[in-house]
Amino acid sequence: MNYYSTNQSAPAATLQEAVVKGLAPDRGLYMPEEIPLLPAGFFSEIVHSGVTDIARSVARALFGDDIPHDELARIVTDALNFEIPLVRVEEGLYALELFHGPTFAFKDVGARFMARMLSYFVQQQGQEGVTVLVATSGDTGSAVANGFLGVEGIRVFVLYPSGKVSDIQEAQFTTLGRNIVAVEIDGTFDDCQALVKSAFMDEELNRQLNLTSANSINVARFLPQSFYYFHAFAQLARLGISREVIISVPSGNLGNLTAGLFAKRMGLPIKRFIAANNRNDVFWEYLQSGRYLPRPSVQTIANAMDVGSPSNFDRILDLYSYSHEAISSDISGYRFSDGEIESVIKRVHKESGYLLDPHGACAYLALKESKRAGETGIFLATAHPAKFKESVERCIGEEIEIPEGLATFMKKNRETIQLPSDFGSFRKALINLS
Repeated sequence: MNYYSTNQSAPAATLQEAVVKGLAPDRGLYMPEEIPLLPAGFFSEIVHSGVTDIARSVARALFGDDIPHDELARIVTDALNFEIPLVRVEEGLYALELFHGPTFAFKDVGARFMARMLSYFVQQQGQEGVTVLVATSGDTGSAVANGFLGVEGIRVFVLYPSGKVSDIQEAQFTTLGRNIVAVEIDGTFDDCQALVKSAFMDEELNRQLNLTSANSINVARFLPQSFYYFHAFAQLARLGISREVIISVPSGNLGNLTAGLFAKRMGLPIKRFIAANNRNDVFWEYLQSGRYLPRPSVQTIANAMDVGSPSNFDRILDLYSYSHEAISSDISGYRFSDGEIESVIKRVHKESGYLLDPHGACAYLALKESKRAGETGIFLATAHPAKFKESVERCIGEEIEIPEGLATFMKKNRETIQLPSDFGSFRKALINLS
C-alpha cells in the first residue's frame, strides 16, 4: 500500500519510505491510500482472542502487503509482551488500562512497534546511522527511548520542555545513556515539536543524519495504537456487551484519538468517540465552532495533553474530507480545569477505590458528562498514577506505592543536554553529538 501526504504536494511513498522519512517532504503527514475494512467474521472471532492475536490480524490488514507475514507477526508479538486489561470502575463504565508496559504508559504500544518496524526496514535497506528525533510532553519520550534502547545503528534524540514533565517521566529517558540522548529545551512542548519539524525540513541535515521521527506523526507510531481499541471491544463482547459503546480519549497531540477513528473506519462498531481536553482546548474549540486556532500551550496537571498545536489534527481533517459536520458527528468534546481533574481523582478513589492518573481522570470526566442511558463507556487510562506521584498523592491525601520498574529509574543518574528553543542551537548540537 502507498501513503500520501495530507498536504497533497509530495509523491506517494511506500510504507518503508513513510516510516523511515517520518514526515513527507511537503511537511504533510503520511496517510494510507486505503483503510481496509475488516470482515464481519473477525469481530465474532476476536471475542475468543488475546491482544497479540488480535493485533496480528489488524496489523496484517494494515501492513501485510509490505512486510512478510511471519516478520510482521514477530514484530507484533515482541512489541506487545504485556497485558492491556479492561477494568470495571462502576456500572456501565470501564477503564482500558494501557499502562502495563515497560514504561507504564500507553505509548509503549506504538513506540515498541515502531522501533521494531524501523529496525526491520533499516536492515532491509542496509542503512547505517539512522537518527530518530522525538518531541515529548511526558510519556512519549520514555516509551520511545526504552523502545529503541540498544537498537543497533539507531540514535535517538528526545526533546522535552524543561520543568514541564514529571520527575518520574524525566527519569525514564534521561538515565538510559547508550544510544539515547535527552535534550532539555527552554520552552514548551510546542517549541520542541517545532524544532523536530524544522530539522526535517533541513535537506542538508536530513542527508547528513538520515533523520526520522518517532512522534505520532510517524505512521508506524500511531496506526498500531488502533490494536487496543479492537482488544477493548473483544473484552466487552466477552461480557455480553457489543452495542452502544462509546470511548473517551485523553487528547493532546491527537494520535491516540486518530488511531481510534481508524479502527472505526476498519469496522469497529463504536457509536462515538469523546475527546477529553484540559485547558489546552484548541480541538474542543474546533468541535464547538469549526474554527481551528492553535496557540502556545499552557502547563497543567495532565502534562502529556499540554499541546497547543496538535499535529494529528491534519489527519483527522483529511480522514473526514475537511467536514466539520462529519467530524463533530463522530466526536464530542469536553474540557476540564486542573481543579476538576484533581477533584475527580479524589472522589473516584474514595467511592470506588479506583486510582486515576490526571489524564485518565480527564477522560473519565468527559465520559461521565457524555454518557447517555443504555450506553456502555470506556475511558483510556493512559499512564500509571505513580508517574504523577506528587499530584495524585495531593489529591487523595495519602501515599501511593511506586512500582518497582518505575522506582528503578529514579535511582539512576540523569544526563541531559540543555538548549534554548532556537533551531540554530539545536542544529549545531545534533551535528556535534551524532
